[in-house]
Amino acid sequence: MRRLPVYILLDTSGSMRGEPIHSVNVGLQSMLSALRQDPYALESVHLSIITFDLEAKVYLPLTPLDQVQLNNIDVPSAGATFMGAALELLAQQVSQQIQKSSDEIKGDWRPLLFVMTDGSPSDVYAYQQAVSVIQQLNFASIVACAAGPKAKTEHLLQLTDKVVVLDTMDAASFSGFFKWVSASVVAGSSSAGISNSISLPPPPPEVQLVL
Repeated sequence: MRRLPVYILLDTSGSMRGEPIHSVNVGLQSMLSALRQDPYALESVHLSIITFDLEAKVYLPLTPLDQVQLNNIDVPSAGATFMGAALELLAQQVSQQIQKSSDEIKGDWRPLLFVMTDGSPSDVYAYQQAVSVIQQLNFASIVACAAGPKAKTEHLLQLTDKVVVLDTMDAASFSGFFKWVSASVVAGSSSAGISNSISLPPPPPEVQLVL
């Protein structure tokens, strides 16, 4: 069975402490529940989560959807936002994990990427270098989310033209975002192989597209 790899990069810097990271954890669980109810997603989606604060870590290696088990993600008391390091780690993971098509085998579907931050990269130079690498990796779709009043969209717009904004960092906003992520993944899993590009569903009211 051909896989649809889905990568989620989550900002776990100190400013996410408290209600924001709690809301993210709740949102991730509801996203998993929604995805597992879709037969296309259950058959093809493999999920990986990378977190980034003072360092970037593979929180969840690429795992079949039905085998994903998530513990609550913790946040350090303070710390920077090394988003560039997270993109570098992502590029390594993708190059190691994605099975390319050949004459003998059909490889994985083009992967999806979702990035969420409540700030801007602390490692700006590394981020800009990594953006150009990521853009060469043939993602089917890259979506970036700027969460809360301090999140900056200009760096995210260097990565993708699909940038959304959450005005607040409460449970309702994150719940709306992760529901939309699950709907987008379902759209990707059901259209894989039919279309080269994925038509993202319209976002809910809590999630505003940056145009």
